[in-house]
Amino acid sequence: MIELAAVFAVAGAASNAVGTAFQRKAASLSSTGGIRLLAELVRRPVWMIGMAGVICAALFQSLALVNGPLALVQPLFILELPFALLIAAPLMHRRLPPWGWWGVGGCVAGLAVLLVAAAPHGATSQAPLARWIPALCLCVGAMAAAVLLASRGGPPARRAALLAAASATGNALTAALLKSASGTFADEGFSAFLRSWQTYGFALAGVASVLLLENALQAGPLAAAQPALTIGDAVVSLALGVTLFDERIRTGWWLVPEACGALLIVGGVLVLSRAVQRIIVLPAPVEQQHSTT
Repeated sequence: MIELAAVFAVAGAASNAVGTAFQRKAASLSSTGGIRLLAELVRRPVWMIGMAGVICAALFQSLALVNGPLALVQPLFILELPFALLIAAPLMHRRLPPWGWWGVGGCVAGLAVLLVAAAPHGATSQAPLARWIPALCLCVGAMAAAVLLASRGGPPARRAALLAAASATGNALTAALLKSASGTFADEGFSAFLRSWQTYGFALAGVASVLLLENALQAGPLAAAQPALTIGDAVVSLALGVTLFDERIRTGWWLVPEACGALLIVGGVLVLSRAVQRIIVLPAPVEQQHSTT
């Protein structure tokens, strides 16, 4: 089932990228805000496509977590970043600088090397409460500490990185809770899913992660927030997979290619984060210029 989980995870990353790109496209065509913005967006087909992408991403992520280890599924969501650039650039009439494609290649190649070398295996869908309590305390405590440190001020890049790290921890915790809740749904049905505390836990953690991400993007540059968000999610997910669900990765000499893959991912994310800030704006089509005027 590992291959099936990988396919669902990649599909989830692509769906989330589609959702993000189309939602940003719809929002960019409006000049209103608040509730009026939402009321206007729900009437736009572009926004509805974006929402469908987000819903499909959640479904694919659930299927991936049911069929495979957390340490495999969450790192594959790193692909959302290059997917989003590939989809959003032509949709928003933008073009990535030529050197930005080295970042895409670094992310994809690094992820492939890391996962082939690590070969995550041995997943279960449930964990005893004795494991959940310290995991929840550590994750929530780390998120609170990062938020407190960011609230003390300092350079914008530092604040953005701290808030993004808190959001990444929340994302990993959300995925762990979703894995447990999805396993309950698959094994015991919908009524047991509604009775499971993990169901409401992943909803709360997911909302907190989104709020932290929005604050991170507002606090400082994307080049500071994106690496902390992408790498932090993968690292915390790996730790939760091992401690909660008895997942295992290969060690020994395999740690060398795993480290090389991780370095490639870090380099690719850094390049892409800077490439986004230097993205080239293309002229809008004549039909769109007429429609906006």
